[in-house]
Amino acid sequence: MDKRERLEAYLESHDLDSVWFVRPNSFAWLTGGNNVVDREGDIGVAAVGYDGTNVTIVANNIETDRIVNEEIPDLDTDGLVVESFPWHASSLDEAVAEYVGDDEQAAIDIDLSGFERVDPTPLRQPLTDRDQKRYRDLSRQTAAAVEAVCRELQSEDTEHEVASALRVALSARDIEAPVVLVGGATRAQQYRHYTPTDAELGEYALVSVTAERAGLHASCTRTVAFDPPAWLEERHEATARVETTALAATQEAANTSGTAGDVFAALQDAYDAVGYDGEWEHHHQGGAAGFAGREWIATPDHDTPVEAPMAYAWNPTVQGAKSEDTALVTADDVEVLTATDRWPTTTVSAVNRDLELERPVILDLEE
Repeated sequence: MDKRERLEAYLESHDLDSVWFVRPNSFAWLTGGNNVVDREGDIGVAAVGYDGTNVTIVANNIETDRIVNEEIPDLDTDGLVVESFPWHASSLDEAVAEYVGDDEQAAIDIDLSGFERVDPTPLRQPLTDRDQKRYRDLSRQTAAAVEAVCRELQSEDTEHEVASALRVALSARDIEAPVVLVGGATRAQQYRHYTPTDAELGEYALVSVTAERAGLHASCTRTVAFDPPAWLEERHEATARVETTALAATQEAANTSGTAGDVFAALQDAYDAVGYDGEWEHHHQGGAAGFAGREWIATPDHDTPVEAPMAYAWNPTVQGAKSEDTALVTADDVEVLTATDRWPTTTVSAVNRDLELERPVILDLEE
């Protein structure tokens, strides 16, 4: 089912005349483009709506031409309706409300008087063929940028310096970086979210990013070592087995109408099997990825259906270690997307499931 078909089904099931998106990730989902100018805002500078027949763009006169010319590659401009309003006359949400009028029943992805609220997350799942292709490209480039930076690290580098290098490397590939985490040996053991500081890396480092382009998000983590503690390799291998198990359970759930809670239960069992029962309590474990860093985050007894084909980014941790990549899960395959052929890997087996994946090992920069 393509995106318009999903929207048509939504309009019919909710007895609506139109549905609108102003938040950046859902605008990107429908248009393939970007409606962001000010990254501190919750909504973009353009709205996109669908009424079962026409797609409409609403934007102020500053933005209209640029949005139409550069930011809607997935829309057929022949049948496109464009509504421009003076920048000084109204806000975007007010302009959408005025365009829709009082006689229509409409939904929008923000709180707006007179509109129902649409939850876009179910509409964005599963991924279309076109979005899968884009995901592969984004993910490969994200991994290439992260790994290129990691291969040049030195123990005296500060976390801030590494984070800055990551943002530059990603930006050079036209990729935004909403999440950049760099944890040196001390802070990676203290915190699961190692936001960068001026601390030096020391014995080893965890480097994690969530990258975004055209609305799609890819996450990955790499570990580099200079003089690593004796326990690091074993903990790293444990997290990789838990992650592989989560991906195997994801595919199983997708093929059997299972839920996020089913995957979480498998993940908990995997922690127990690798000797780290209860470590899941110290950090969220990830979930479905796509037009958000996580479309949903799994929790115990979570009843959200597991979809395929869909991207998933599981990120298990054991104190001081983490394993994370973005994978495309289909009925027949688990394809690690954030992978290159330039990082050493090892074959990792899922716990109690028939899945083996190549997972990144710790890169020892002192060898």
